This record gives sequence, C-alpha cells and structure tokens, in this order.
Amino acid sequence: MQFLRDRVDRFFLLTRNGTDILTEVRAGLVTFLTASYIIFVQPAVLSATGMDFGAVMTATCLSAALGCLIMGLWANYPIALAPGMGINFYFTYTVVIGQGIPWEKALGAVFCSGLILIFLTLVRVRELILNLIPDFLKNGIAAGIGLFIAFIGLVQGGVVVEDPATLVKLGNLKSLPALFTLSGSVLIAVLLQKKIKGAILICMFFLTLLGLPFGLVSYHGLLSLPPAMGPTFMKMDVWGALDLGLVTVILVFVFVDLFDTAGTLVGVSQQAGLLKQGKLPRATRAFLPDAVATTAGASMGTSTVVCYIESSTGVAEGGRTGLTAVVVAVLFLLALFLSPLAQMIGGGYTLETGKTLYPITAPVLIIVGCLMASSLARIDWNKWDEALPAFLTFVGMPLTYSIADGMALGFITYPLTKTFAGEAVHPVMILIAVLFLLRYVMLPG
Repeated sequence: MQFLRDRVDRFFLLTRNGTDILTEVRAGLVTFLTASYIIFVQPAVLSATGMDFGAVMTATCLSAALGCLIMGLWANYPIALAPGMGINFYFTYTVVIGQGIPWEKALGAVFCSGLILIFLTLVRVRELILNLIPDFLKNGIAAGIGLFIAFIGLVQGGVVVEDPATLVKLGNLKSLPALFTLSGSVLIAVLLQKKIKGAILICMFFLTLLGLPFGLVSYHGLLSLPPAMGPTFMKMDVWGALDLGLVTVILVFVFVDLFDTAGTLVGVSQQAGLLKQGKLPRATRAFLPDAVATTAGASMGTSTVVCYIESSTGVAEGGRTGLTAVVVAVLFLLALFLSPLAQMIGGGYTLETGKTLYPITAPVLIIVGCLMASSLARIDWNKWDEALPAFLTFVGMPLTYSIADGMALGFITYPLTKTFAGEAVHPVMILIAVLFLLRYVMLPG
C-alpha cells in the first residue's frame, strides 16, 4: 500500500505541490458535487432539439470523464471539464431551433470546432495567447470569475432573483433555499477561519442531511443502469455542416471555447498559486483536454466541452494536482450508475414556479467567489491604462453572464488605453482585440 501511495505521490508531484492523496480526493469530490448539475441540465437543454435525453446524459458523463482524465494524467492540473453552460443554449436555441439546423449538423459543427482547437493547441497558438495576457488582466480575470460564480451562487440559492424593473433584486430571505444558502456560507466561513480540513465538504453533507426533512433534498435511490447512447452516438453530420456553410457557427464555437477556457485556466491556476512568473507551466498540455473532449463529445452526442469554473471549489478545498481531476473523472463515470445519488445532492430543488434552485451547492460558489476576489488587491488602481481594462473584465463577466464576453471588454480596451497612453502593445494582443470586435460586428449569434 505504501508503494502505491509513493507511486501516486511521484506521478502527480503531490509533495512538491504541498498536498496529499486525501486532500486531492476530497477536492475532487467537492468539485464533482458542485458541477454535477450538468449531468441533468445538459440533457434537459439538448433534448429540446429532439435529441434523446438519456443518450445525451451518458455522452455528457463520458465526455466530461475523458476531458478530466486527460487534464489530470497529461497536464496534471486540478481542473475539471464538462459540456459548457451557455454554449449549450447557443447550440440548442440559436443554431438548432433558431436557425432550423438539424441537431446532427450542429453536432458536426461542434466536431469541426474541436478539430480546429486541437490544431491551435498543437501549434501553440493558445499557449502564446495565454502567456501574452498581462498580469493586471490576469488578476481581473481571476476576480471576474470569482464575482461571476458568486453571482451564480446567489441566484441559485434564491438570495438574488430577477426583476423586470431592475433586472435583479433581493430574494425572499425567509424562504428555505435562501436561509440554507446564507447559513451554509456562514458555516463554511467559520470552518475555514478555524482551519478545519474539509470545511466545504462537511458543509455540503450537513446541508444535504438537514435538507431531507425540509424537502429541499429528495432521496431518489442509489443505483441505476446507464442510459443507452445509441440514439446520438456517431450521429454528427460533418459534411452536412460544411455543405450548409456553417462556418460562422463553427467559429463561434471555437471563439467561445478558446477564451472561456483561457479565462478559467488563468483564474483557477492563479487561485491555486500554480502560475509561475505570470505564466502557466505545461500550458499546451492544459489546453488539449477541452479540444479532444469536444471532438469526442460531438461524436458521442453532446455540445462543446470546456474547463469548469467550479474547479475553483476543489482548489479552495486544497486540490493542487491532476489527481483532483482524475477523481472527478471517476465520479462522472460512477454517476452513470449512481445518478440518483448525484441528483440528490446536485440536482436542485424545484419551486412551484418551475424554477430550480441549488441551496446545497450555492454556498460553495459564494465562498469561492470571496476567495478569488483577493486578486483585486494585486491591481494597481492608480494606473488607469491598467485599471480600466481590469475593471471592465471582472465586472463584465457577471453582468454579461459570460467569461468570454467579460474578457472581450478588457481585451478591447487594453490596447486602446495603452496606445493612447503612449505605451507599446504586442501585435498579437491588438489582433485579438480586432478579432473580438469582428466577432461582435460580424458574428452577432
């Protein structure tokens, strides 16, 4: 047993990264529980196109597990992957339903985007972009992701609700979901202050048990057989996508994944202290998992796979190596058989209005958002040519509900403020700013 532990330690460099097997397993479990909603949300979204619900669920788990395994075993980073929220709605409601494109051809477009991402990764274009992002923008990205996921947590916990007059407003704090969310946040904060290991995991299981008698959590059983993947497996129509001239759709898939993943890698890696002199070691390896998993996912029957911002919850629990991602991969595979249990914790609580809240996992997102907001202290607010792009980046993410769009605001204003201030800007960063502008001018979808 000691021999096996030593091998795992050497392979994942656990001691060098100041962690151990138990911490990594705990971090992987927290990450999975926080992100497990995608197991049920993804098929619910894609089934609106006519795709088989069960087949999409299986494809979701398998593509997520594949991406996590590559990230863990090849890149050795504690970052989980799964089909991306946001891009799945674009796939369903803009491409398939909005433009009337059959889902098979839409999957073909996703498959093509995955191949393009693999090419851009292998020729190190994605690594070049990541390394050229200045530190103040990286700090803005990390803080923006924190603010974004904290906002998601407040919404998913019922603390913040939509309002037709003011867009958002304070929810009913007397409601059970809001009480659980706020109480859970305080509990985690107290446990963290007392430096109790497993604080986040302890809180999640406590809220789960407490939620059972209140009806916030429903027991659905333990085991179930995985749904068959036949209705969607290898049904992507690549030639059909190319014949329809879905170049615009393919480019949108590429563009969103490119900068969504870059933003998540920067934010989570900075939170974990994995950036070295502002750069991400093994960056090319870290960019390959989403590209490969997107291509494979399209073959199995699901939309674009991206790095998940929920990985920051595992990092907050102490995850620092790829062992965390491997644990998430194993749990996604087990979810094919233990989906009732995963649904109990991460499936959410449905209100009478039909809206689903997640009071068990929402406190985790709020706490992690608080942790990531510390990046704001590293921005020089006296330098306007840096402060404004960083500010627009971290404010833009939650307000546009998109990591890529928040980054776009910063990437567009960065070369403008620097140039007019009389400072040189790398040509590649100017090119990226132009591409962002073209994306919004010419690719409104």
